[in-house]
Amino acid sequence: MLDINKIIKDERLLESDPEGHMFGLDHWSPLVAQHLAEAEGIVLTDEHWEIIICLRERYRHHGQAGSARELLHELEERFCNGEGRKKLYELFTGGPVSQGSRIAGLPLPPYSSDRSFGSME
Repeated sequence: MLDINKIIKDERLLESDPEGHMFGLDHWSPLVAQHLAEAEGIVLTDEHWEIIICLRERYRHHGQAGSARELLHELEERFCNGEGRKKLYELFTGGPVSQGSRIAGLPLPPYSSDRSFGSME
């Protein structure tokens, strides 16, 4: 049985890539999601949870999306009622695909960021 307290305290179980996306999908839980969201300054509402659950179910049934654009389009169709992406970006200010996937404990879809564009240095 998965011990949530151990997961939160055991850094090895929460290993992630440089952007914070978890490697082990089995170690995710709603409690882990709350901690990840709080670390990013987000208080999860029912709307957030709907998107997080949708992302996880989509991943479970279809695997990783072909691209971030494809996944964003799916989220927009399901949650925005033809009103555009603004609602998604208000909920996940770090990006509904990037930040939403990170909080949902999912790997980032391909083409989510272009590291070759610009420089942080």
